[in-house]
Amino acid sequence: MRRNRLAIIMLLLAALLITACGVQKFTDVNAGVGSDPTPTAQQSTPTSESKGGDEDGKSIDVGTNVPGVLTVGFDQNFPPMGFVGDDGEFTGFDLELAAEVAKRLNLKLELQPIAWESKDMELSSKNIDCVWNGFTINGREDKYTWTKPYMANKQVFVVKADSGIETLSDLSGKAVAVQLDSSAEAALAERSELVKSFGDYIKAPDYNTALMDLASGAVDAVAMDLIVAQYQIEKRGDYFVVLEESIASENYGVGFLLGNEKLRDAIENTLMDMVKDGTMKKISEKWFGEDITTLGK
Repeated sequence: MRRNRLAIIMLLLAALLITACGVQKFTDVNAGVGSDPTPTAQQSTPTSESKGGDEDGKSIDVGTNVPGVLTVGFDQNFPPMGFVGDDGEFTGFDLELAAEVAKRLNLKLELQPIAWESKDMELSSKNIDCVWNGFTINGREDKYTWTKPYMANKQVFVVKADSGIETLSDLSGKAVAVQLDSSAEAALAERSELVKSFGDYIKAPDYNTALMDLASGAVDAVAMDLIVAQYQIEKRGDYFVVLEESIASENYGVGFLLGNEKLRDAIENTLMDMVKDGTMKKISEKWFGEDITTLGK
């Protein structure tokens, strides 16, 4: 009787062992079903040239706030440098440069619209890695860490074509708008006598608002970037014109939190590579019809 019980117990143990082995084998065979397989070294290597990736194509530390992510702060109402396109997506010359740089550095690009007057807070709180959006270096040299200038610009006045305003003296008694905390506002701060001659001096939240006010007749002129003005005039036909006299000349650069030279160097070196291989020229021609960049020239 005892022998029969022992035989039964042995048979049960053997069955359990066979079942366990079968389950383990089934699990191994189906591991990873429904998810992407682990990439091989060849699959993880990017197809584009990269100056910031390691041998496996992974991003390396270049000083971004979030490893592997480049977060670019920009004014989404600043065409053609950065704005919302007709398809609802962010686009623009600067954003296209940033996308190419991020690609070459094996970084994921995050585009972060910001209120222009809050750019310092966004940088200091590390919500963004840089400001890249027609950002003027002049007068701000010691407030940020900068790349070398990549584009020249001027601050000008835009008026209606039929306004009869042709010179700066014609702005006397007129209502003039400028974007809050913009380079145009900074330039006008150096022209106090000119500002005193205005009938009204209005600070708009963005250039789109200022230009809508100009079109409606709420203001008589808008002080703004020449590059942006030319783009707007091209889109609107001959409805607006730019006065020949400019307020100031300046240069655009990419601005970083003061002291972040590591990320600045990585981006600047990549931009130089784009100059050498013709990519920057190609992007400029796409947006402006010619190469108006100045980096490396």
